[in-house]
Amino acid sequence: MLNEAIVSCRRCPRLVAWREQVAREKRRAYRDDEYWGRPVVGFGDRNARLFILGLAPAAHGANRTGRMFTGDSSGNTLMAALHRAGFASLPTSRRPDDGLELKDAFITALARCAPPANRPTAAEFANCRPFWTSELALMPNVRVVWALGQLAFDHYQRWMREQGVETPRVKFGHGAMVEYPNPHPILIASYHPSRQNTQTGRLTPVMLDDILKQVREWIAVSPCLPHDGSA
Repeated sequence: MLNEAIVSCRRCPRLVAWREQVAREKRRAYRDDEYWGRPVVGFGDRNARLFILGLAPAAHGANRTGRMFTGDSSGNTLMAALHRAGFASLPTSRRPDDGLELKDAFITALARCAPPANRPTAAEFANCRPFWTSELALMPNVRVVWALGQLAFDHYQRWMREQGVETPRVKFGHGAMVEYPNPHPILIASYHPSRQNTQTGRLTPVMLDDILKQVREWIAVSPCLPHDGSA
């Protein structure tokens, strides 16, 4: 199974060493927690029409809890927005047993292990690419891919070009959009819900709400043409 392959992956020695070091040493605030310390699988509704693509697990967030965007401020910011838009049952994402359920949405990431300085290398991204593309291929109802941050936006565009889907290259920006020919999902970008972006005001709740309003509108008018996750 795909999830088993993800969790057992040890392709990237640098990431394996870092994720396990973080899990051993822990942050003082979480010293009593048992860290996950392994690759993190995607999370959400497998019949979803919204596919959310992030960067990588946070060292003391998903690397600790074992669930995407769970246990840190980024996860709570994202989940609050998804809750307001009706995609999440709770406005917070604290731990895997908190009762949170996603409705019509699925969250995953370019990389599955927490990277040092939050920066995977090109080779590490390449090693993880089959995981998120396989998740997408298993979700034929997806109509919108929401890229959280420039790296997710650029990686998705590059992958689509490599699959032979030719479209103009779109520069990243909050609200940037690429409309691919049917049956491929539309791609929409936003700033990443990181603490750095939210505390500086670069990304606000209203800005996230505007993105999700566009997502809802696109889902409502998008043809119901199942895709197979490939070109």
